[in-house]
Amino acid sequence: MLILNGKIVAESIRHALVPRVNHFVKKVGRAPHLTVVIVGEDPASKVYVRNKHVACQKIGMSSSILELADTTTEAQLLEALDKLNLDSSVDGVLVQLPLPKELNSDVVLSRLSSAKDADGLTFESLGYFFAGKSVVAPCTPAGVMSILSHYKISVAGLNAVVVGRSNIVGKPMAHLLTQADATVTLCHSKTKNMAEFTRAADLVVVAAGKPRFLGKNDFKKDAIVIDVGIHGTGSGQLCGDVRFEELDGWVKAATPVPGGVGPMTIATLLQNTCTLAEKRAGIQYKD
Repeated sequence: MLILNGKIVAESIRHALVPRVNHFVKKVGRAPHLTVVIVGEDPASKVYVRNKHVACQKIGMSSSILELADTTTEAQLLEALDKLNLDSSVDGVLVQLPLPKELNSDVVLSRLSSAKDADGLTFESLGYFFAGKSVVAPCTPAGVMSILSHYKISVAGLNAVVVGRSNIVGKPMAHLLTQADATVTLCHSKTKNMAEFTRAADLVVVAAGKPRFLGKNDFKKDAIVIDVGIHGTGSGQLCGDVRFEELDGWVKAATPVPGGVGPMTIATLLQNTCTLAEKRAGIQYKD
């Protein structure tokens, strides 16, 4: 079984971004800048935000973290986003999800300017994305496509199944695979006999949000399995939506958890921010 190592792919993306960042600095006089907005004290979110901040610094981008208390009202958060939308020194903005339950994520995300939407998740960004006219794609699905490209796995003509239909992963994942000429089935919590679909697929992307949800018997021999899920086990270890240890000797290729799709999300976020910065500045980088 080929292990699809997202750490290696993410490193290659970060390496390729360094000359783009340097070129931007020469043209504009500053580095591309990402601001991450975090509301509340969720420990996992704080770790993710810190990792994004460090990743920016490593390639010469600048970043800032806007930390807001869990008592922040929706009006206060929207006001903060309005200021970021108008701040000419900020190229990309990401609102760390999940938000506290008192805040409506749809309302919040819709307030963010699509010109600075580094995660590609505002309604306007998604509209352009599904119309095939987007500047950037949602980070996690785009990261999956980068993994497949890095390992020279063409999805053209493959029967693909995506498990999960969120706006963050499932729906955009299905769209990107369709654009790449796969024949795609989208499964979800109301799908009857889901295993019939996954066992018939050449490629399965699992974004169900359920720990260890699928295993060997849910995939056909020599399938390609992409596990988007990541969950804490309570013992300090992480697991995905797939029982990875069952796959060796059965599937052709699979992503591990951790070290698979996870690193790609941050690498793609940096890539998206750089792209948005270049577009706002009217700069085209040629390798």
